[in-house]
Amino acid sequence: MNIVKNNEKEVFNHNTSSNLDLPKIVLVGNPNVGKSVFFNRFTGTYVEVSNYPGTTVDISKAVIKEGEVIDTPGIYGIGNSNDEETVAGDIILQADIIINVVSALSLDRDLFLTQQLIDYGFRVLVAINQFDEAKSRGIQINIDKLQEMLGVKVITTIATKNIGIDEVKNNINNADYGLKTAYVEKLLINFSQDEKTPHLIKIEDNLNNRDIIYSERRKRVNEIIKNTISETNHGINISTTIGRALLNPWIGLVSGLFILFMLYRIIGVFIAGDLVNFLEKNVIAHYYIPWITGSVSKFLPSGALHTVLVGEFGLLTMTVQYIIGVLLPLVIGFNIFMAILEDSGYLPRLAVITDKFLSKIGLNGRAVIPIILGFGCITMATITTRILGSKRERTIATTILGLAIPCSAQLGIIVGLIAVSGGLKAWIVYLAVIFSVLVIIGTVLNKVLPGKSSHLLIDLPPIRLPLFKNVIDKTISKTGHFLEEAVPLFFLGSFMITILQISGGIRCIEKLLAPITVSLLHLPPQTATMFIMGMIRRDFGAAGLAKMAGLGGGIPILTHTQILVSLVVITLFVPCIATVVIMYKERGFKEASLVWFGSWVAAFLVGGILSMILRMFM
Repeated sequence: MNIVKNNEKEVFNHNTSSNLDLPKIVLVGNPNVGKSVFFNRFTGTYVEVSNYPGTTVDISKAVIKEGEVIDTPGIYGIGNSNDEETVAGDIILQADIIINVVSALSLDRDLFLTQQLIDYGFRVLVAINQFDEAKSRGIQINIDKLQEMLGVKVITTIATKNIGIDEVKNNINNADYGLKTAYVEKLLINFSQDEKTPHLIKIEDNLNNRDIIYSERRKRVNEIIKNTISETNHGINISTTIGRALLNPWIGLVSGLFILFMLYRIIGVFIAGDLVNFLEKNVIAHYYIPWITGSVSKFLPSGALHTVLVGEFGLLTMTVQYIIGVLLPLVIGFNIFMAILEDSGYLPRLAVITDKFLSKIGLNGRAVIPIILGFGCITMATITTRILGSKRERTIATTILGLAIPCSAQLGIIVGLIAVSGGLKAWIVYLAVIFSVLVIIGTVLNKVLPGKSSHLLIDLPPIRLPLFKNVIDKTISKTGHFLEEAVPLFFLGSFMITILQISGGIRCIEKLLAPITVSLLHLPPQTATMFIMGMIRRDFGAAGLAKMAGLGGGIPILTHTQILVSLVVITLFVPCIATVVIMYKERGFKEASLVWFGSWVAAFLVGGILSMILRMFM
């Protein structure tokens, strides 16, 4: 995997780092403790971001005078129950010093990881972040007593205001081994300091030992909390009041629906619809495409290379149009929206609201983000399945997105077509079929795929106004990283489609599909062409169906029943080329191929059954 560094690339490998003479300072903490902000304040602006080898987990690191600082994913404990824990564990084992960032709002949870780090024999320095918010919620912490009971240096910080960060830096060398859980100390009494960590890992791998160690460690943390934390109603602010109100089921439901609606309107309608339409048609198609086509044609009047470069699916035409006109605004818009939700403390609440339903189909509440985003752009939604906690969940979500979610490029046309094919009755049939497919696919995958999906373990931070700098920094970082990965893949995808066009491959595929289209779906032969166009871009296929239905003038050649069948098929049909490229990147060749082939089978099978039923009763 690669690291972005002043437009240069280097392999991410701790063991071959050019900074071997510097101590490795590793930041460790639970999710939602403000660790990302802490890392940015602690290291400044010189940050490298990479995928950890073999995973989709992002890792940040930076070099400062105190040492090489490496951030880790938010985890609840050191283990291997998901990619985040596995990656964090690998990095932690190479640490010279650990800065354990905990939240003053949830010490009863966060200190369990602190105690685990101490038990493992690492030199630890504890930074209690969000200290101001704890005060506003009436939480009082006896820092001196906490420091005494843990046996390590404890420093309070407010990372968003850059308070306490310098004190942490100045105390790096004061990191200490701390006081272990008594039961753990007993198990390790015969080993030297250097031997304790690997032996404790082996001991905890034993299920019986793990349960006992967990219980004893939990007792110790509870004792620490009892002696160091107290609460008062004095000083509680409006942020806390709003946060508590949003936990009310009805208020939470209404606010959740509003946020989801805004996500759809901003990403799915305004950006994926209005802004993308403006960029594609008024800017790129009007100015850029004629210019680049004319420029290339001066040197290459015709031929295969001309088609590859500036043809209908050319590397310099359609690829640039997709990346700049479609993907870039979607990626930037989504990252801004998500950064705002994350920084405001609302995102965890959105997951909680939807968790009950999604758990029925093998997902948890986190999956609501890619599913809703899919109604804007399936490509972007497929990328965001990275936020899910296990490979199993990412597989289920990717399959559902590929089969049962119509993107915004289709939705406008679908609305118009359903309006002329039966109105409310047609809507009921269409929605019932698509929802049934979603539930059936999710349920089947939940039963068939090995293992179990992760439970929704999530902290509920206080509601607060997002910081403009944090939102911009996260947006720039994530957008840049996405473009570095995605741009080469889109050039490859366009090249392959162009080769199919030149060689006549697309026409051959149309001929192969025509018998199925006519015999099974009872649609006109030319409908096969619309499905093929939908593979390249979904709104191409939907627009072709609209023309066949007589929308915008012309003689309709589709009946109301055929319109409904064709809409169901094109919704369930294989995703557009952009999504397929990303799917292969995110899920791997075997899994992506199964989803791709499965969507063909599901689309034609469901369409055939629907056609038979409608012809019997309508």
